[in-house]
Amino acid sequence: MAFVDSFVAQIVALEVALYHAHARMDAKTDSEALHDLRINLRRIRSLLRPLREIEGITPLNEAAAEVGRLTTPERDLEVLIEELEAQGFTKQANVRKANLQTRYSHIVKSRAINQLFSQLDEWPPLFRTAERAGALRNIKKQITKRLHKQIESLKTALADPQFDRHQLRILVKRTRYLNDAFPQLSPLSGEAAASLKTVQSALGSWHDHFQWCLKARHEKDLQPLAEAWHAAAETALLKAEAQLAQLLRLLTTKKRLPQRSAKNKDLPMQGNAT
Repeated sequence: MAFVDSFVAQIVALEVALYHAHARMDAKTDSEALHDLRINLRRIRSLLRPLREIEGITPLNEAAAEVGRLTTPERDLEVLIEELEAQGFTKQANVRKANLQTRYSHIVKSRAINQLFSQLDEWPPLFRTAERAGALRNIKKQITKRLHKQIESLKTALADPQFDRHQLRILVKRTRYLNDAFPQLSPLSGEAAASLKTVQSALGSWHDHFQWCLKARHEKDLQPLAEAWHAAAETALLKAEAQLAQLLRLLTTKKRLPQRSAKNKDLPMQGNAT
């Protein structure tokens, strides 16, 4: 399958997954619907990121970004509820669950989600028109350039001990998701990709606990957890800091391609045989 055909097929498959998650939210069948919607939305945005200036992509990218912003507070609330339940604070969790159901309904019926689905339906013909006009001739080169630029930005941030850790978390996330979207074009090794995931998890844990500490200042029923959250935030940040140097080292290591032995140099690589 040609690269452009594969790209379109991936977006269409993710669109189907979005519709499924949206229907589950509407029917209130399970607690993972919003999480799944955001995962598929994130994958769409990662695929679109390097091609934002191509005709038909910009409106879709903007619509996806708007749904991302719309659903972030609800996902944060879901994570907080999970934490409260894990810590045995059932009353606090149940109060927030009741509020969450109302907010689900708002998302399902929102203008932003309807606009996203509308753009997902409209973009393929525009994208194919751009392909016929030759605008996608260098699509692989454009994506590869974006990958390298993203990695270089992250390397610069990692080398700066004063770089804001909240912004660093976002850079790590974007780099990881872009790498996951186009692994065949990425210069990163498998070890570096795994390190991105590990660092994102550690920084994510720190960020969550940090945000919960802020909430505890204004929401009195959370104050009994404030001290434990503060300690957990410090531990998570120390863990993340210990992994950042390792990530920087791995980001400077180029992906190694399989080598054919001299004896078999004229044979096709494994998997390429017809």
